[in-house]
Amino acid sequence: MSPLRKFIQKPFVFIPAASLLVFLLMVWVQKKGGLEFLELSAYDWFIRMEPKLSRQNQRITIIEISEKDIQEIGRWPLTDETIAAALKVLLKGKPRAIGVDIYRDIPVPPGNKELTSLFLNNPNIIGAMTFGEKGIAPLAAIKDTEQAAFVDIVVDSGGIVRRGLLFMDDGRNSYNSFAMKLASLYLEAEGVALRPDPANPQYVRLNKITIPPLGENDGGYVRADVGGYQFLLDFKDADSSFQTYSFSDLVSGRIPVEAIANKIILVGANSESVKDFFYTPLSRGLGERQQTPGSVVHGRIASQLLRFALDSVPPIRTPEEKQKLIWLFTWCFIGSVMGFYIRSARRLSILMTGGLLVLFVASYFAFLAHWWIPVVPPSLSFIMSAVGVMAYMTGLEKRERAMLMHIFSKSVSKEVAEMIWQQRDQFLDDGRPASKDMTVTAFFSDLRNFTTISEKMAPQDLIDWLNTYMEAMAGLIMAHGGVVDSYSGDGIKADFGVPLPRKNEEEVRADAMNAVACALAMEKEIYRLNAIWNKKGLPSVGMRVGIFTGPVVGGLLGSSQRMKYTTIGDTVNIASRLESFDKEVGKDTLCRILIGDSTLQYLNGRYNTEEIGAVNLKGKEQKIVVYRVQGEDCSCPRTIKEEVFQ
Repeated sequence: MSPLRKFIQKPFVFIPAASLLVFLLMVWVQKKGGLEFLELSAYDWFIRMEPKLSRQNQRITIIEISEKDIQEIGRWPLTDETIAAALKVLLKGKPRAIGVDIYRDIPVPPGNKELTSLFLNNPNIIGAMTFGEKGIAPLAAIKDTEQAAFVDIVVDSGGIVRRGLLFMDDGRNSYNSFAMKLASLYLEAEGVALRPDPANPQYVRLNKITIPPLGENDGGYVRADVGGYQFLLDFKDADSSFQTYSFSDLVSGRIPVEAIANKIILVGANSESVKDFFYTPLSRGLGERQQTPGSVVHGRIASQLLRFALDSVPPIRTPEEKQKLIWLFTWCFIGSVMGFYIRSARRLSILMTGGLLVLFVASYFAFLAHWWIPVVPPSLSFIMSAVGVMAYMTGLEKRERAMLMHIFSKSVSKEVAEMIWQQRDQFLDDGRPASKDMTVTAFFSDLRNFTTISEKMAPQDLIDWLNTYMEAMAGLIMAHGGVVDSYSGDGIKADFGVPLPRKNEEEVRADAMNAVACALAMEKEIYRLNAIWNKKGLPSVGMRVGIFTGPVVGGLLGSSQRMKYTTIGDTVNIASRLESFDKEVGKDTLCRILIGDSTLQYLNGRYNTEEIGAVNLKGKEQKIVVYRVQGEDCSCPRTIKEEVFQ
């Protein structure tokens, strides 16, 4: 592994890098509009969840022309005379504003003059038009006057209304929206008018509330058409909020005066044959019953404007682009941190669920405070970062674990192998075992008279016999916390204290005592095996063991195609020489165990030993004081639990 790759996999580098990668991917997907539909759906979900106004709207009354009304009148469109008669009834109730959401671009006789006169003499009556050169014109008498207002409604892809309009212009003239004009007439009586914001003259202000125009990428929108002056609708008014009466109730005088006086009156169709319906975030499906009449939509917009001015309810705001990016990267980073440090899919799932819950709850409470904070991109980024990083790290760990297990699985116990894996950060360098200076207890064993025995046995019998011996001895070495380094004919090399460097003298002491305990256990095992072999007519054997404690270098040795973990150094050479030293010493015992003085100092009198003396070992200039281990001293209390390998 290159130094650069090693550096990149450091947590302080990898986590931000992975976060940035997911962040850039999510920003690209957002810019392409891939998440707009989901984010707008989340907006709808928040709209449906937020509490609605419990009281009935006392500022707006809706007169709806139902299918039953049309059938009773006997025609559609309604004649100018019929509309004029309805307006006369309404004017008697002294409303502040009347909005006629019925197109009158073409006279519908009889009664055209009478209707025109009513409009001209009552400036609080607002007529409908649509915007643009190909739009529907208002009543001819009010064209290009303040009494003509457009009823165009902004509809998002999917046919859902989420935005309101204040005004639009065609480059020559500016036009008020239907709801804006009705709200303005109502607010005149309160001494409130639409004015430029003092801090930003490009924004408009109603009383104390500034209404910032919606930007093309605000909230969850991506390159939205924000022509005119648009703002987000909060749909606080439930469908039952408005006082609603039928057209028949109006013309027959069945509407109480208090439902008209000082109110905004909206007259519009709620009929299947007219089809003036819209879907809103409150619609729970795309069925016809989920649609809202146009007059009600205008009523919602007007009601929100009145709440801005009279109740100081702020509009729904959106964070700036920079703030959105910071919010997005934060969740990328949180997900990357979780994925980097958590390897359990179950734990990660639980924490991800909790994280998403925090995100949704935080976004919802922000929405209640009139802030639309994007929730879908952060959620997806959080999931992608957590799952992606965990998958990458798990794959990397699987490769490292496979490599470690390939090297050690046949040489150490499961407990030691797991310890190696758990402490791999101390052990691995560039993804492979690092060469390290350490203090170990080197262990060599060999069979006596093996050459003579091998000459008398058939090759296959010899292999089977030797494998029985090796399997038993290797098992004891691993059971005592040692690592089988290599096999050489009938010889075994093992190390106690690898591959993780020992941190203190107590751990080195434990290794030395475990090595001696292992040798004594092997002696007992030789007795057992000889008894079995004697019954089968197979030869019996004895052993020689050499043990020495000291410094070594541990690491991988070999080529890239074939390598093994081993230890090298003078300590290893001395342990090997102890095993082969003066074969006449201890030949009367089944298992001769020789140790150096460096090992003896760690035994704490735990074992009975006999001093052989200071000897010159082959290839060594300095003499080594050698001791023979005779057995365990049962009178000595245990100070170290040999069965707990450190």
